[in-house]
Amino acid sequence: MTVRQLPNFINGEYVETGSTFDVLYPITGEVTAKAHRAGQEQVDAAVAAARAALSGPWGKLSVYERSSMVKAIAEGVRNRFDDFLEAEVLDTGKPYATARHVDIPRGGANFEAFADVLKEHATETFPMATPDGRGALNYGLRRPRGVVGVISPWNLPLLLMTFKVGPALACGNTVVVKPSEVTPSTATLLGEVMNSVGVPEGVYNVIHGYGDTGAMLTSHPDVDGITFTGETVTGTHILKAVAPTLKASSMEMGGKNPGIVFPDANLEVAINELGRASFLNTGQVCLGTERIYVHESVFDEFADGLVEYAKKLKYGYPDEKETTFGPVVSDEHRDKVISYYKLAQDEGAEVLHGGGAPSFGDERDGGSWVEPTIWKGLAHDSRTMREEVFGPCTGLIPFSDEDEAIKLANDTNYGLAATFFSQDVSRVHRVAPQLEAGIIWVNSWFLRDLRTAFGGMKHSGIGREGGVHGLEFYTETSNVCVKL
Repeated sequence: MTVRQLPNFINGEYVETGSTFDVLYPITGEVTAKAHRAGQEQVDAAVAAARAALSGPWGKLSVYERSSMVKAIAEGVRNRFDDFLEAEVLDTGKPYATARHVDIPRGGANFEAFADVLKEHATETFPMATPDGRGALNYGLRRPRGVVGVISPWNLPLLLMTFKVGPALACGNTVVVKPSEVTPSTATLLGEVMNSVGVPEGVYNVIHGYGDTGAMLTSHPDVDGITFTGETVTGTHILKAVAPTLKASSMEMGGKNPGIVFPDANLEVAINELGRASFLNTGQVCLGTERIYVHESVFDEFADGLVEYAKKLKYGYPDEKETTFGPVVSDEHRDKVISYYKLAQDEGAEVLHGGGAPSFGDERDGGSWVEPTIWKGLAHDSRTMREEVFGPCTGLIPFSDEDEAIKLANDTNYGLAATFFSQDVSRVHRVAPQLEAGIIWVNSWFLRDLRTAFGGMKHSGIGREGGVHGLEFYTETSNVCVKL
């Protein structure tokens, strides 16, 4: 396997450094790339380039010209579809089918969807008159926030990075991206697209590194805002880092998302949707479901069906058509997931399926593999049922009535997503407002319209992304009052 070089991308040029780190193929553990680690010099250069671009040609574009350029980026991503596909699979080990139908299409769609966001969402206008007869017209004026630091995760690298970069650029900002050190390839490749479609130098920058590099970005005095997706512990560290400089922050963090299966649910639909919610992307989806509350009257039937779903998942190499289940992203994460599998058993879980790591007898034994796992018998307040694993596992708990199900679902520090299944329209509209989650799916999972609000409650995040909601972070609004 050829080992690729992944330099930083600063001011329209690829920049190598004297220090690199290995990027590994999760399927086998082989080194696939050397990423060039950014130090303070490179971080300063990237931020300076982004700052300068705001007053350069980029900052002088009209909303309409900028919209056209963002759409050109979307087309550029689509034109390099196979290159992005290959890069994503090498970094994550996920099946080509998953990346082909989820990750890479959304990479382009995230630019297309947000290209016209400023044109489509006008600011408010208020004519006014005072008691003494004076009149005025008030209107809002939106301007770019400025230099935005983007810290993106490793589970859906291109998808979640462009979900931030797309609206940031559409609103006229410039960005410095710090992708996960585990999955840096697609962020690097996107620099080629930016250059090919004529995005001005300094608008899009990429710096590689570990947490210390991210800390240089979050604490940098010339960065105006930080948008982050990742685990809650890291998010709280970032919030502390941005506090001294009063940076705006948008935080999409962890979750321990509940699913609820009511007695009137279509069980076939519930099993298929919650199977996807538990095991898609090897359970590495922030919106995934790790705890499922099932009405006692259908508990056994649902549990049997979910086990059958898990049994049909197929380990394999990414390019094999029958492969539906890949490794987790790294050995470090595999060890974390396996530690929770052991914890669940220590806490009294009855393992219905999985519970360990597979063995292949070939080169894949050097990779980062775990089994899809289902258990029951855990107490609702056990660590396994309360802490985010971020792996392909879910715990089943029976409930007896609607109020109990809602109470159990809400009894968590998190509030990112919730999913429930019922064919009773009255129950649907009664339960949904009571669930403490930023995203609530009914009889489905992972249906997303990019115009809708995306974000969590409680420890799952601060702020909302998506459509007009992202304007609150990516723009600053001034009120203009003109006396008439």
